[in-house]
Amino acid sequence: MGKRENTGFVCEHCTHTVIPVTNGSYRNHCPFCLYSKHLDIESGDRRCTCTGLMKPVGLQYNTKKGFQIVHECLECGFRTVNKVAEFTVQPDDIDELIRLFQ
Repeated sequence: MGKRENTGFVCEHCTHTVIPVTNGSYRNHCPFCLYSKHLDIESGDRRCTCTGLMKPVGLQYNTKKGFQIVHECLECGFRTVNKVAEFTVQPDDIDELIRLFQ
């Protein structure tokens, strides 16, 4: 497996500056618009060559991991889930999360 990263970035969808999380995990989506980027083959490895934007298309609940955002790559159609970022700097925007239910 590749190196897991917890780095900040500028969101390619909404252009907000996103800082690394502080809860022991790593940042994998924008807390403002919830978009992600298709970078991983395995969670955190940063080995995917697609690099398409991943649109938040739904929200699901996992009994072990809590709420997860469903992302779909706008380039290749790949779908994955990412845990909602809570209890950290720049937590996920609650209004955007609610929008995923509608």
